[in-house]
Amino acid sequence: MTSGLHHVTGITADVQANIDFYVGFLGLKLVKQTGGYADAEQLHLLFGDGVGSPGSLLTFLVWEASGRGRTGIGQVSEVALAVSPESLGDWLLKALAANVPFDGPTREFEEPVLWLKDPDGLIVKLVGVEMPSPAPLPGAPTRLRGVTVLTDNGAETATFITRFGYRRAQREGLRQRMVSDTDVVDVRETAGFVPSVPGAGVPDHVAFRAPDADALRSMRLSLRDHGPTEVHDRKYFLSLYVRDPAGILMEYATDGPGMAIDEPPGELGQTLFLPPQAAHRAADLLAMLPQFTLPGEERLPARSLPFIHRFNRPKHPDGTTLALLHGAGGDEADLMPIARRIAPRATLLGVRGRAVEDGIRRWFGRVDAMTLDQADLRSEAEAFAAFVEGAVTAYGLDADKFAFVGYSNGANLLAAVIQLHPGVVRRAILLRGMQATENLQTGDLSATRVLMLDGRDDQIVGAASTLADDLTARGAHVEARMLPARHELSDEDVTEAAQWLRKTFSDSGAAKPSELKAP
Repeated sequence: MTSGLHHVTGITADVQANIDFYVGFLGLKLVKQTGGYADAEQLHLLFGDGVGSPGSLLTFLVWEASGRGRTGIGQVSEVALAVSPESLGDWLLKALAANVPFDGPTREFEEPVLWLKDPDGLIVKLVGVEMPSPAPLPGAPTRLRGVTVLTDNGAETATFITRFGYRRAQREGLRQRMVSDTDVVDVRETAGFVPSVPGAGVPDHVAFRAPDADALRSMRLSLRDHGPTEVHDRKYFLSLYVRDPAGILMEYATDGPGMAIDEPPGELGQTLFLPPQAAHRAADLLAMLPQFTLPGEERLPARSLPFIHRFNRPKHPDGTTLALLHGAGGDEADLMPIARRIAPRATLLGVRGRAVEDGIRRWFGRVDAMTLDQADLRSEAEAFAAFVEGAVTAYGLDADKFAFVGYSNGANLLAAVIQLHPGVVRRAILLRGMQATENLQTGDLSATRVLMLDGRDDQIVGAASTLADDLTARGAHVEARMLPARHELSDEDVTEAAQWLRKTFSDSGAAKPSELKAP
């Protein structure tokens, strides 16, 4: 009989650290990487045994550089993995050597347990219990031993879990252990706790095994009087989603078709797959989704710099780098699709603005809807100038092959950097930008080249900006073009920006025009 856990899904804010922990430290295999089936702009990683067997799977939604979630009622709080009992001492020494936070060993329900924390703060318990895997990996945990769920009504949650083939076993303090034929769920009563909040380090849901689609349909029928359910085809399994009485998100997932439906077993996890409904956006998503390297592969080490940032590297980089500054409400990935079309072989450096106003991310604050905070604008321009200098040094970037693209609010900040810190930005494409900086001092901008692309019907920027004239008056080489567009970006922006960038790099000798074309 099929029973027990199918997978557990968590949330990570650092894809590289997540890979390093689950593949590099624990030794699990990356068996699948996809764009999210609920949100294709969200990377989804699946780890497991050698073939991604149901019951061995830990999956993570990547919310890059997000905040940590809050542990509370209505969530999975701990994940337990099975290791051989005699290996716990070795795992303790390994955690010490790798500087992985740990506690124990201790005992829970008469089983030896070593508590670890992953890079996002998720509690991962290594439980000394023999649980064989269909495809074991050397030195790695074999299967999911269990999960702990937090509820303010332990009796109702425990009863609900019996639907998935579990039965009540022993109690230990506030924990009721539920057991299936293969693993366990510990129901922990936590009356008085605050509700959970989604975020990094807090699991999203737990999934139980269903033998087939018929079992899924039967389960849905049995839940008609319980509350809303959703069924989704996740390609690798069919899923039914429901919440228990405490609000814990639970999934009932079929064993098949399995991880090998689109990759041979020996090549699992090597290809990034996108959901079928996002096929028309494939190029854009490949530019937006965060990249990572597996342990042992050559990588660009992360550096601590004043702004959250992300690189996207093409298969055959030409040595140029485009730094991208998003518009209001955007993030570091927003401009990557259009930048990839502008410069197919450039390395993209997306940067995230640090100001937040009414939940909207910006590059600098405002006093009110019509008045910019000049002090904050100057402060953020100075910080960004320092970021640029730090990034060039820390990542070994070629300043002679560096250009900047700013859109709307990002273009305004970029224009401020150009004027307040001459020489930091020597090539810039300002998309729908305007003059935001007041009381400027004189300074030589003769080494700076700027392309301004404005929309003829742009009702946000309008025609009153003096930015082009101000830059020209200080010696900058400015090309200002009015496009048949509104504030939103268009295909004409891509064409004009690509042509200007090729010419600018060619004129400077930084790169030949042919080097900037798609392979």
